[in-house]
Amino acid sequence: MDAFLSAVDWGRVFKLSIPFLEIVVRGSAMYWFLFVVFRFLVRRDVGAVGVADILVLVIVADAAQNGMAGEYTSVGDAVVLVLTLIGWNMLLDWLSFRFPAMRRFAEPKPLRLVMNGQILKRNMRKEFITEEELWGKLREAGIESLDQVKEAFIESDGQVSVIKKR
Repeated sequence: MDAFLSAVDWGRVFKLSIPFLEIVVRGSAMYWFLFVVFRFLVRRDVGAVGVADILVLVIVADAAQNGMAGEYTSVGDAVVLVLTLIGWNMLLDWLSFRFPAMRRFAEPKPLRLVMNGQILKRNMRKEFITEEELWGKLREAGIESLDQVKEAFIESDGQVSVIKKR
């Protein structure tokens, strides 16, 4: 074990091989590019987890993997990048919580799919939802006929919510 520990160049493992500011700028640019892509292009196909959460999981995993696999020459590079990405995510969450305008930017509004028993095909086309998919969600909510539905929405997290007629 002592031979292994003495064979490791500890200075090279943790020393930054790329300037700190460059790592932060690159991480920030990729975070915001991917956030915009996910928010506006893949905004409803993500299931119950928020877009920003998926984004952070994907790019943090990649950033950490690069640091572990040696594509960066130090663990320090990976740590700085991961902290940058997590920092942006936390800031975005905080801003969305504190400011309604930021929340409107970060999270899409619910989109009505059914109104008073009528399927809104135009809205379904916007999100590439088929009638079969809609009916699957309606059945999950205990709906047997469109006459039972006052409104149905696809929420910002991709889930379908149904308001039944009384």
